[in-house]
Amino acid sequence: MTLLKVENLTLGFDTDEGRIIAIDDISFELESGEVMGLVGESGSGKSVTAKSLMKLNPDNAVYDPSTRITLTLDDGDVDVMSLRTAREMQVVRGGAVSMIFQEPMASFAPAISIGDQMTEQLLLHSSMSKREATELSIEMLNHVGISDAPSRFNQYAFELSGGMRQRAMIAMALSTKPKLLIADEPTTALDVTIQAQVIDLMKDLVAEYGMGIIFITHDLGVIAQTADRVAVMYLGKIVETGTVRQIIRSPKHPYTKGLLNALPDLNDLGAPLTPVAGDIPSPLERPPGCVFNTRCPEVIEGRCDAALPEVTDLGAGHHVSCFAVPQPVETSV
Repeated sequence: MTLLKVENLTLGFDTDEGRIIAIDDISFELESGEVMGLVGESGSGKSVTAKSLMKLNPDNAVYDPSTRITLTLDDGDVDVMSLRTAREMQVVRGGAVSMIFQEPMASFAPAISIGDQMTEQLLLHSSMSKREATELSIEMLNHVGISDAPSRFNQYAFELSGGMRQRAMIAMALSTKPKLLIADEPTTALDVTIQAQVIDLMKDLVAEYGMGIIFITHDLGVIAQTADRVAVMYLGKIVETGTVRQIIRSPKHPYTKGLLNALPDLNDLGAPLTPVAGDIPSPLERPPGCVFNTRCPEVIEGRCDAALPEVTDLGAGHHVSCFAVPQPVETSV
């Protein structure tokens, strides 16, 4: 069943320099029980896309009227773009949708204990008693590898290390058992052992509750372990989508190839790293045509810088937007 459907998401920010287009006409779907990886460099628009699903971007954000975000819940569809008030947004913010943010210190209230913040959301979005909410919160803290969870439950964010704050935030997001979990770099501050625990916990919740997950990360190794499908973003555009096997083993877009080539080769530890050449442009200076043409090793002069490539269906759910990718040959029966 389709849990989330995003259509023509276009988002800009009004600034003193003019309107900056952060997300440019992207569409994707997420099934219940599916993990979708969203990958790309910093500045590609991954976090802005994730926050758009809960309308958490700042007040100067402007959505294009054609944008549609539909969340399918047990009691019917929710048109996210039609929600206006904070009360209406409770359906998605912390209810059906939870988000693990990139910066845990900025996401916890410093003057309220971790435990009070965890129980507050459970009391708001469920029929639990305070005792039940407390027990579940401590249980979730244990699940994500926090030692002496009852004591940590009563501490404040500034009393925890960065990695421990990240784990507490993950526990808080998972405790409501949302239909959709948005994980924005959830394992960045964690050591390898805790990363494995958190990834296993997410997989267990997907299997148990049919939860859908959008997993945002720079780490393609983590994506290979967790995702079912992958969407590759660059400067506010989705340039390639496919199964994790298609993207990792048979990438088609030059940008996807560049990201994979930048990974260390474990079979040749002395080999130099090969970063994607150049820098991602400022959104204020979006290049004409394909947004990757200024850095692309396969650029076609006079074409890539003149028009946007259409989405090519390569079959088996693999799609790419690139003039340099040959069109699939149609065979007659």
